[in-house]
Amino acid sequence: MSIFDKARIAILEDKTLWKGWSHLRGITFDFFREGRAPHRLSWEVFDRRNASAILLHNVDRDSVTLVRQLRIAAHLSGDHAYLLEVPAGFIDDGETALQAALREALEETGYRIAKATACFAAYMSPGSVTEKLHGFYAAVADADRVAEGGGLDDEHEDIEVVELSFAEATEMVEAGELVDAKTIMLLQWAALNRR
Repeated sequence: MSIFDKARIAILEDKTLWKGWSHLRGITFDFFREGRAPHRLSWEVFDRRNASAILLHNVDRDSVTLVRQLRIAAHLSGDHAYLLEVPAGFIDDGETALQAALREALEETGYRIAKATACFAAYMSPGSVTEKLHGFYAAVADADRVAEGGGLDDEHEDIEVVELSFAEATEMVEAGELVDAKTIMLLQWAALNRR
């Protein structure tokens, strides 16, 4: 057992700073760890629902299907506003992580997937964001594409479906042209697990 296993946190205040699509909370807490004086800390925590993402890999053509969509946070950080990513989205109430990944694949790319492999579940920014992302991989065939994709109009999604060779996608990661963490992680998972 490490000293961190004996740590204790006492929440003193949990207040809403802003609430909309997500929830920004101000947390004040005391942190106690054996062998150290207690600390009082105040942090902002961005409360977001958990999400799922899925890499669609056409093994016959050795290509991947990604989506290009507007990401205002990337734009505000000085990057290109439209990022290439794997299909992804929040897990709705009553839905499993796998069900969410399959739903997002259909909505965003038009692929109806019968089977997917769970790759990982990871916190994307655990210093301040509660969201845990569940990553999946699916081998797909042309016959699995049953619709155009492009996202949902009622969610104001403006999504372009993009197919790239697997090699081109991994080269784009190496060149810094693919900068979305979930996409990089799923491509690396697929590269490590190629048969």
